[in-house]
Amino acid sequence: MLKKTSGIVLSHIKYKDTSIIVRIFTRDLGLKAYLVNGVRSLGKGSKIALYQPLTLLDLVVYDKENTGLQRISEAKINTPQRLIPFDMVRTSLALFATEVISRSILEGYENEELFDFLCVSISILDDPATNLAHFPLFFLLENAKHLGFAPEEAEGFLAESMHHPFNSEEISLVLPYLKDLLVQGYHPTSTLSLPLRRKLLDHLVAFHAQHLAHPHPLKSLPIIRQLIG
Repeated sequence: MLKKTSGIVLSHIKYKDTSIIVRIFTRDLGLKAYLVNGVRSLGKGSKIALYQPLTLLDLVVYDKENTGLQRISEAKINTPQRLIPFDMVRTSLALFATEVISRSILEGYENEELFDFLCVSISILDDPATNLAHFPLFFLLENAKHLGFAPEEAEGFLAESMHHPFNSEEISLVLPYLKDLLVQGYHPTSTLSLPLRRKLLDHLVAFHAQHLAHPHPLKSLPIIRQLIG
């Protein structure tokens, strides 16, 4: 059955000579894996650019029950990205976001609110006015909220963790910043020193791993730690 939906590309892997298997988080069908033939061929006909991380697509797909790999009938870019593919920092943050989501959800998982949050995040990441230092921190906070394991108050992100990396003096600085992030989103009015932002990033990644039972470190984390300055 053919269905129309929108989707956010998370990742793709090579398949045979010119094809790929792409994982797309769709708004209406959840996380799906699609086999796309011929997109890695050389020349003007190549469509590999459609399947880069965080690309937002309008899709017409074949949706068959009890079938692993699905097929895409039509795919076109919903909103062209101006900066993400061409700015190393934004590209790295896009890879970080897709890695976090890929580890957070399983195939078939549906969550329209999470999808809509990702769409907003893509727009903000592609905005030249965005202060990227705050991006991965709020992304982790909001991702936890949409997945259902975020505490009700900012204090919970510290108190409910198995790891307690902050001393009392650091908590007095980190907690107001956390509260500001939860209220202001990607555009907080307060600041936090670079060492504490990096420490908070590590802590929130560990908080996710604790709740998602995924002990392996994020491959993108060492890069992101250097970029949030």
